[in-house]
Amino acid sequence: MRLIKPTFVFCLAVLLSLSSQGEQKREDREPEAATGLQQKSAFHSKEFMVVAANPYASWAGKNVLVKGGSAIDAAIAVQAMLTLVEPQSSGLGGGGFILYWDNKAKKLHTFDGRETAPSKAKIDLFLENGKPIKWIDAVVGGRSVGVPGVLKALDMAHKEFGNLAWSELFVDSIALSKNGFTVSNRLASLLELKIHPGLNQFRTSSVYFYPSGKALTEGTVKKNSALAKTLTTIAQNGADSFYKGKIAEDIARAAQFSIINPGLITSQDIAEYKAVKRSPVCGSYRSYQVCGMAPPSSGGINVLQILRTLEPYNIGQYPISSAAAVHLFTQASRLAYADREMYIADSDFSPVPFSALLSKRYLLERSKKISLDKDMGNILAGKPFPTTNFSKGKTHEQPNTSHFSIVDKEGNAVSMTTSIEFAFGSGVMVDGFLLNNQLTDFSFNPYKYNKAVLNRVEPKKRPRSAMSPTMVFDGEGQLTLVLGSPGGSRIVSYVAQTIMGVVDWGLDIQQAINLPKVTNRNDYTALEKGTLIEELKPILEKMGHKVQVRELNSGLHGIQLVDGVLIGGADPRREGVAVGY
Repeated sequence: MRLIKPTFVFCLAVLLSLSSQGEQKREDREPEAATGLQQKSAFHSKEFMVVAANPYASWAGKNVLVKGGSAIDAAIAVQAMLTLVEPQSSGLGGGGFILYWDNKAKKLHTFDGRETAPSKAKIDLFLENGKPIKWIDAVVGGRSVGVPGVLKALDMAHKEFGNLAWSELFVDSIALSKNGFTVSNRLASLLELKIHPGLNQFRTSSVYFYPSGKALTEGTVKKNSALAKTLTTIAQNGADSFYKGKIAEDIARAAQFSIINPGLITSQDIAEYKAVKRSPVCGSYRSYQVCGMAPPSSGGINVLQILRTLEPYNIGQYPISSAAAVHLFTQASRLAYADREMYIADSDFSPVPFSALLSKRYLLERSKKISLDKDMGNILAGKPFPTTNFSKGKTHEQPNTSHFSIVDKEGNAVSMTTSIEFAFGSGVMVDGFLLNNQLTDFSFNPYKYNKAVLNRVEPKKRPRSAMSPTMVFDGEGQLTLVLGSPGGSRIVSYVAQTIMGVVDWGLDIQQAINLPKVTNRNDYTALEKGTLIEELKPILEKMGHKVQVRELNSGLHGIQLVDGVLIGGADPRREGVAVGY
């Protein structure tokens, strides 16, 4: 779904503010009526809010909050529903990162539910004859499947911060699995495009998504009795019933005996999986504190790197989406992505003290490499450490993830990014849900220039991720923004740009999400196709940029808190909505 072409920021802000009064209730209707919106305006609420990637999921979260549930309770309901209605992006067979703000204690907690490599995985998992295989050849089948972690992380958070009984959180998703949901345009389109090269080669997946050999069409009412059974088991017997017993055995069997790329995951790997509670990564940006997830997520570090590298340039002085602003953003992005490839990996396996990457002295030195009128080209990683004995790797992260943001009536909040990696994951479907292909987020080549790559495959290790659930706090420590996005390795850019829209240019969260997207992953400058920003191409090329005009399919979902009012923003590029009360 494309953006309506924006004008300069002042015109955009005025137009959106004028339209918001007439539009703000539109997205709080029943799910079917809220899909397919071409342009979205901010939604306002005073009690609570849920912003998720599919209307059914938003409403499932709202129903839990109406019953007195906490933000974590609602998150569980949202994730269960997304497993059913948005199977291309996330689900029980995947992983995720959770930020939870305890408003009473004024404390931020983070939960790592990232997948882990099987115990039998070795550094040559994606090598053949000593050389890395093609990424697309690694995606399909069991070899790419990591141990799913999202449910265990949600269970850990619920035990600490849940209000409602676990069993109550699956009522809507179980009922809809049995009775059927209306297939959305996005799901139908991805199936029609056959974006996944192996989905229709697996019998269970093929029968479900391509009945009678044809892709599900928009508007079809689709039931998933297998998922209803799985969700019922989990609701009645707890998260452990997923990690031990029949479901775990089914997962292991499906991966190991995959007709394409048989995998290594075992039921013991699944039984031994542990979610991890980590310290958040926080740092100042202007008068705000920006907090994100620690490694294996690169989001917490890299979002802050981009923002803090730009501080000396006062980017807000330039018109938004101007050549000057876009140029500066791409240069800071180059520097952050260079460090990402070299230094960021699972912190449980890495010797790197990541705080050095956020040192003010280090980032100031890096920012001096930026020229105001010339693209720096591909840049090497910095040297925040005295010595290093490893090399950078290369990963292929795909834009098929999901994010949701929640604030409950007590002011507690969840920012959660969740994924099965590629669209439809590994293509392997079991017990009503798809298994991830997250192991392809490791660097396929474990060594480069005779030096180890930090993000190489190792047993029980978590692959690096760009998922960037984020919260922003004002100078008094009050929660101001809850946001995140899908988008593969571009997630970092989408989140940083949205924060800048609010902090530097004074937009509300929806206006910031609506902005035309720009990315540079230390490769080329991508300008969003179908927006006026693509007109900057010749100007940027004169500055030395290699420019591509292309679709930039973010899926930002955020909540802004202003004077006791919740302002919700949902990305017009996808089908999500904000709902509240």
